[in-house]
Amino acid sequence: MTSISRRDFIKLGALSLGSLAFTPFLPELGEFESRNLARVTVDRVSIYKEPSDESPIVGQWYRDDLVHIYGEVVAERPSYNPVWYRVWGGYMHRARLQRVGIHLNPVQPVIPESGQLAEVTVPFSQSYRYLKYDERWIPLYRLYSGTTHWALALETGPDGKAWYRLRHGAYRDIHYHVPAEHLHLYTPDELAPISPEIPHSQKRIEVDLTRQQVTAFENGLAIFQTTISSGIPSGSNTDSGIPTTTPDGNFSVLNKMPSAHMGDGNLASDLEAYELPGVPWNCYFTQLGHAFHGTYWHDNFGVPMSHGCINMRTEDARWLFRWTRPVIDPDEREQFGTGTAISIYY
Repeated sequence: MTSISRRDFIKLGALSLGSLAFTPFLPELGEFESRNLARVTVDRVSIYKEPSDESPIVGQWYRDDLVHIYGEVVAERPSYNPVWYRVWGGYMHRARLQRVGIHLNPVQPVIPESGQLAEVTVPFSQSYRYLKYDERWIPLYRLYSGTTHWALALETGPDGKAWYRLRHGAYRDIHYHVPAEHLHLYTPDELAPISPEIPHSQKRIEVDLTRQQVTAFENGLAIFQTTISSGIPSGSNTDSGIPTTTPDGNFSVLNKMPSAHMGDGNLASDLEAYELPGVPWNCYFTQLGHAFHGTYWHDNFGVPMSHGCINMRTEDARWLFRWTRPVIDPDEREQFGTGTAISIYY
């Protein structure tokens, strides 16, 4: 593993971006187009003959398979999430599918010393860790579309091409690598605060747990609303001892992190483990770690799904992250301070 010089970068830049679509570091794409794809996010998702879970099952797709979507159908059930996708052979409900695309990015030869926030723009990118003591690469996490990570440097990867070195979210002294073309590096303008001229006291958030909705207000007027998934009201605790029910009451944004590793940080975890690297756009509002954040493992908003946090569509979570106080600088990994007021109720 070596750093890339400017001369090496120019050589690497002459390689075809399209060739990366057929490397082992991307899922097998076959004849799929790069548009209208969905990734299966759980063990398996069934294909139904008709857009109804009461119709016959005619097939199944499995975790991380890419499904080509031919169209959308709005059915009667489930009423909170009535969208079904027309796929080869039938219909799949979108609850456990993630819409993805394949967007390869120009390689940035120089990364700021503090690191630069980056987002995965392919269905998933297989990361590798370099073991210096025996000079070999081992596979680590799959980093999924929409996840965010801190890029630290441009280096040569296991295929001899340009890869970014990333910092592990749970252990700062552990690094791993992904192909550079798989990551979009955020510019300061893309992370700039939204409506910073509005006084702090005139911004607030309401969360209706009954309707599973988040509404943002400026000067008493609703300017943003979206459907969310709050914590599952099971009454039982997770392994960490934190209840899975989202707490109600009055809060404020305490801490913001554009990227967070959720889970225990187990480097040997498999695809079934509760290990979520690169959870994007986190706005924490309790000391126990409850947060608004982006979600790449389901599209079933409208019913409780989480371990206590407030799951949001990734684009909605990014908007809320930029709109809320405290303001976070583009090169900061987190920001503390009493921020935007939050009211959570049933």
